[in-house]
Amino acid sequence: MRCLWLTLADPEPKKNGQLIYSGGLIQSMATGGTKLHVIGLDRHGEKDGLPRACANIRWQLHRRHHRPTWRRLASPLPNLASFGASSAGRQAVDQALAAEVWDAVVFDSIMSGWALGSVLRQRHRARKLVYLAHNCETIAARRIADDTRGVRWLARRLDAAKTAVLERRLLGAADFVTADSPDDCETLAPFTTAKKVSYVPAGYDGPRVSRRTITERLPRRAIIVGSFDWLAKRESLERFLEAATARLTAARVDLQVVGSAEPHYLDGLRRRYPSVDFVGPVADVLPYMAAARIALVPDLLGGFKLKGLDYVFNRLPILSMRGSLPGMPLEDRRSYGLFDTHVSLVEGILSHIDSLDTLNAYHQRAFDACAKTFDWSQIGRQLIADIFRS
Repeated sequence: MRCLWLTLADPEPKKNGQLIYSGGLIQSMATGGTKLHVIGLDRHGEKDGLPRACANIRWQLHRRHHRPTWRRLASPLPNLASFGASSAGRQAVDQALAAEVWDAVVFDSIMSGWALGSVLRQRHRARKLVYLAHNCETIAARRIADDTRGVRWLARRLDAAKTAVLERRLLGAADFVTADSPDDCETLAPFTTAKKVSYVPAGYDGPRVSRRTITERLPRRAIIVGSFDWLAKRESLERFLEAATARLTAARVDLQVVGSAEPHYLDGLRRRYPSVDFVGPVADVLPYMAAARIALVPDLLGGFKLKGLDYVFNRLPILSMRGSLPGMPLEDRRSYGLFDTHVSLVEGILSHIDSLDTLNAYHQRAFDACAKTFDWSQIGRQLIADIFRS
């Protein structure tokens, strides 16, 4: 199978869930025998040159085109899709479609939706169109707008409307649609031609800790690991911090936040919440996870969370907002703890932080439940077969 794959960017370095998921799918499809022509942004400023050479993958990367605010507001594209849009990218898509007929053209998340018009104009050059949903983007955009006040509310409501239009267009145009969580499959299915969305989970190829026992020698620390470049992630983090910092400080429970974000954003958080350790991006997150008793998922939006797999396979017991870890075979109060509000999540931290037997049981059961799933090679083979059958 020959596939034209439209993605956000070169996935290396994989600093957030979007890049990990896209990179894993691209590599697993190539390993499964599919020949891929991948078009997306380069990572100028983060790395030099093309991704490392890999059989069955041809990379064609272009530089991001920065637009002034008024141009973004006037564009019919939502912010997520306009991020990667450029004349160079559209030209690359047009040339690839003109050069040959593809077995499939893949839109890898709504962030590649800038190319939909180009692909539809040469629809006869693609035997199948595939849309890989990374989220229910309309719901996420509306929630961000609802949490906004002042002048920004109007801009974000406009962006939510644009998001809804593009998401519906992608869902309606695609012959085959996938999502990375069962909940998103159910939500998106009514808007597809086939009234069906296939579940394609993320894989995990990171380290697996064979044995770990949490003892009193470990700091009374809870940790949040992730990327905080996306506005929805920031909203969830900040609302949790408002509910948590005073109570955790009073109880002498450390809170540590590890992961990438713009430096000025982290500096602002440090000023607002001086008792929290905002580490920022690190080369190796494993020592930080090994030094914590509890891992937190304070996200208010669904969608598969790749950090959940990092937590499980590094044997960190998880406390999470309900609905924030769909697609993981975990049981509430058996292999992790679920909570309905940030306030109740804080209460869960306080009640669990010294319950060492419970914490050790949580991470052992979670590891056992996930040990034989989330294999990238198997996921790639299944995706290839499903595209062929669609």
